[in-house]
Amino acid sequence: MRLSRAFLPTLKETPAEATIVSHRLMLRAGLVRQTSAGIYAWLPLGWRVLQRVSQIVREEQDRAGAQEVLMPTIQSAELWRQSGRYDGYGKEMLRLIDRHDREMLYGPTNEEMITDIFRSYAKSYRDLPRNLYHIQWKFRDEVRPRFGVMRGREFLMKDAYSFDITAEAAQHAYRQMFFAYLRTFQRLGLKAVPMRADTGPIGGNLSHEFIVLAETGESAVFFDSAFEASDWAGTVTDYDDIPALKSGFDQVTAMYAATDEMHDAAAFEALPAERRREGRGIEVGHIFYFGTKYSAAMGLSVPGQDGKPVIPEMGSYGIGVSRLVGALIEANHDEAGIIWPDSVAPYAAAILNLKQGDASTDAICEQLHTALGDNAVYDDRAERAGVKFADADLMGFPWQAIVGPRGAANGVVELKRRATGERVEVSVEEALARIRG
Repeated sequence: MRLSRAFLPTLKETPAEATIVSHRLMLRAGLVRQTSAGIYAWLPLGWRVLQRVSQIVREEQDRAGAQEVLMPTIQSAELWRQSGRYDGYGKEMLRLIDRHDREMLYGPTNEEMITDIFRSYAKSYRDLPRNLYHIQWKFRDEVRPRFGVMRGREFLMKDAYSFDITAEAAQHAYRQMFFAYLRTFQRLGLKAVPMRADTGPIGGNLSHEFIVLAETGESAVFFDSAFEASDWAGTVTDYDDIPALKSGFDQVTAMYAATDEMHDAAAFEALPAERRREGRGIEVGHIFYFGTKYSAAMGLSVPGQDGKPVIPEMGSYGIGVSRLVGALIEANHDEAGIIWPDSVAPYAAAILNLKQGDASTDAICEQLHTALGDNAVYDDRAERAGVKFADADLMGFPWQAIVGPRGAANGVVELKRRATGERVEVSVEEALARIRG
């Protein structure tokens, strides 16, 4: 993509309403634009990041055996009355009346809808287990939306729902999602710590929230340093090995990890001093096992192996996909701008032409742009070098291929790694090899 033709409305000044790092940088780098309180349009650069995050989430859900569906954003109020949640959910739910005077709502979550879909399909115990997920927009009418996409009213979420014939099988499904989440966040370039959590309005008796470490996080966190050395993505996970998965789950959850709300100071102090870690964190995922809370309320049952009715056990598993973009920036930035991890960067590299119109400089830039294709932006604008450097740092591309007349005359490119600031002069071929990884 050529920046001279791109829709990338960067800002030099920080808007007054942006109070946290991710909100400021998302607006300044042209990732999003606020259209009303807590609601954002995703512009081309931000949309590419959102798609990359979604794809990693999708791949790990598929790997764990979940199947993707797509449910509508508008739901019938009748479904929520069946579960008993319609009247009690509160003003966060956006309620609607359609032209036929039917009560509808913009879904804040999908337990009711997926239960209704599954009960129309499941005919016997042989139709279980199943785990269904989708990546869809949600709406919660927050009284004070703030912090940009971190606490917006409309947000993109991955939510999955498991159905099992026994409590033991349902807890295995829970453990599958537990490890799928750990793999997901590591692949995104984030350090996430699972912490036992309150089940909240969704209900249930087993719950973990996944906290990304960031200095600007909203919660104080306390955890065992053993989490820092864990390699979830590099470990082969057999999701069908029930004993191994349970053993691994027990080992991980035995390590101390808690937000300030659940913090046990005595248990934390029992850890050796060198293993105690404190910091700030951002919640990016939450998983729940709630048994028959929704299936029983909504009349979901199937004939068991002995022919008697069985009420399926359920769990739900959420990841805030659009919130993750903000969390990524909170965890990966400096004074100059964003520092995208390679796995989610909108483009791998920015090609900076320091002398537009110079034949040798233009030729090398065109060569790089052609070779990298849709994985690079080419700054071919008639701007000063300082502007190009500043914008490339602001937008956070992992690599900058800097081409000036002196280097071009010698057939070399100055390659800068955004995360470290390291600069080296290399041949065009070597530059391409490093950018491609």
